[in-house]
Amino acid sequence: MTTLLEVRDLFKTYGAGDTATRVLRGLSLHLEEGELAALLGPSGSGKSTLLTILGTLMKPTSGSYTMLGQDMIAANDAELTEFRNAHIGFVFQFHNLLPDFTALENVVFPSAVRAGRETPAARARGRDLLKRMGLADRIDYPTANLSGGQKQRVAVARALMNSPELVLADEPTGNLDRASATQVMELLSEINREEGTTFLISTHDEKIAAACQRQIVVVDGNVTG
Repeated sequence: MTTLLEVRDLFKTYGAGDTATRVLRGLSLHLEEGELAALLGPSGSGKSTLLTILGTLMKPTSGSYTMLGQDMIAANDAELTEFRNAHIGFVFQFHNLLPDFTALENVVFPSAVRAGRETPAARARGRDLLKRMGLADRIDYPTANLSGGQKQRVAVARALMNSPELVLADEPTGNLDRASATQVMELLSEINREEGTTFLISTHDEKIAAACQRQIVVVDGNVTG
């Protein structure tokens, strides 16, 4: 397998002096292309900070981070924005959809940002993704009218819109009932198998973690397993 990303000796400290809080403490890890990995650990262990750094939304206090052979620490904000839009997808616990937009408009949004406009090809891909998510009859529904499980499937489709190499999922099933959580996880596993997309899924759900190929445990700002 080929290494997709690698971080070494990551430290992240918030604040300074007596109020400084060290969240990451020399953390190192790598992800291979096509992995389906779970990120585990207690609340406050540093998982969310790590995901934020891997998503290029924040830089560490120190350490190195390379993805697809590019130095994410040396890159400037404009370069990171372009890289993130092209190569990284996000699925959040609260889906973060635009409520006044339809399911299709939400899914196509990342492509419209990238291209500067909404294209027929993007709309066609968005429709195909929503059909794959089992939402063929909800494509033109405002997302405010969808159930929690349906909204999360729209969020998964949106994350995949630009065909990213990496999808970061932060508690993607945390607000779903068991049936909906299982359905979302089955979709992620299917996409991982069929398209080779790499997933890193932060979760407290043992069943979700068990469905992943690898479990990465973070405790006190470092990887322990």
